Amino acid sequence: MAAIDPILEELTREAATTRRVLERVPADRLSWKPHPKSKSVGELAWHIAGIPRRLAAMVQHDDVDVATIKAPPMPETSAEIVAGFDRQLAEAKELLSQLDDSAAARTTTMRRGDVKVFSGPRLALLRTVMLNHGYHHRGQLTVYLRLLEVPVPGVYGPSADEG
Repeated sequence: MAAIDPILEELTREAATTRRVLERVPADRLSWKPHPKSKSVGELAWHIAGIPRRLAAMVQHDDVDVATIKAPPMPETSAEIVAGFDRQLAEAKELLSQLDDSAAARTTTMRRGDVKVFSGPRLALLRTVMLNHGYHHRGQLTVYLRLLEVPVPGVYGPSADEG
C-alpha cells in the first residue's frame, strides 16, 4: 500500500458526505451570511468544493505562497457548485494518486506572503489542511443550513432532520 492510499480512501469516503451537504445549499440563498464578517453560504460552499483540488496542487511543490493562489470564480448556482466539487475532486484524486512514497514524505512549506502557515511532510499537510480543514468548513456549512431552515443531512449518523 502506498503512503497516499489512506488519504485517498478517506477523501473518497468523506466526499460522499460533503457532496450531500453541498447538495442542500439553497440556490436562492447563495449570498446569505449569518454575520457581516462571515463568508456567504455560496462562498463557503465553493471554498469547500475547491479544497481538495487546491491542496493536491499545493503538495506538488516544496514552497507555496497561498496569497498568490486565485480561486476560480464562484459559480452562479448551487448545482454548479456541486458539479465543480465533483470535477475538482476527480482532479485532486488524479494528482494525489501520482504521489509516490518519496514525494509524499517530502516537506512542503505553505506561506501567506512572508508568514509561514505550515511546514512539514506533504502527507501531514494533506491531513491537516485538506481533510481536517474541509471537515471544519463542512461543519460550518451545516450550521448555515440549520440557520436557513434547510434540513441538514446526516454527517456521521442521522441528523435531527433525518431521524
